[in-house]
Amino acid sequence: MEMFSSLLCREHFVVTASPAPGQVLKGGVDKITVIWGLNQTLPAGTDSAYKTVKVKLCYAPVSQADRGWRKTKDSMKKDKTCPYKIVDRPYNSANKTSQSVEWTVKRDVPTATYFVRVYAFDADENEVAYGQTTDAHKTTTLIQVEAISGRHKTMDICSIFFSAFSVLSLAGFFYIEKRKGKRSQ
Repeated sequence: MEMFSSLLCREHFVVTASPAPGQVLKGGVDKITVIWGLNQTLPAGTDSAYKTVKVKLCYAPVSQADRGWRKTKDSMKKDKTCPYKIVDRPYNSANKTSQSVEWTVKRDVPTATYFVRVYAFDADENEVAYGQTTDAHKTTTLIQVEAISGRHKTMDICSIFFSAFSVLSLAGFFYIEKRKGKRSQ
């Protein structure tokens, strides 16, 4: 079983993402451009075992607090840090310095603070290297995402209309009942 701690010495990718510092991305609307490349200080041939790369959106520690279903685990199979797949594609060894993808933030991505992580896999689908947009403590270069609220103006207008209609219907009902009561006396 692959352990994340065994990958820590293999941070081979330099990764950047497009949102400006302080920019809040809207789910279903805004896009992230992720650019990654092999760390140029590594010796030639370091990436010879890389067959595929997976780019994922990961929860920052601030968004994992008190949420067990988002917790970081050392076992890669049990880790819940990076649930959102941005892209999964073959590693392009001909273009080691700069590979990129543009991704629209999905509508089902919850409001939270994130970072982007790139994993490299060998032919047996084992994680062999990684890189991320943040530092080792996951406190810098973080991405803010604001989920859709699920409410639209049309829903608000309809709810106001039907609330007013119900109050007027109730008042009308009482008025009619009072008139019928006076007639019967």
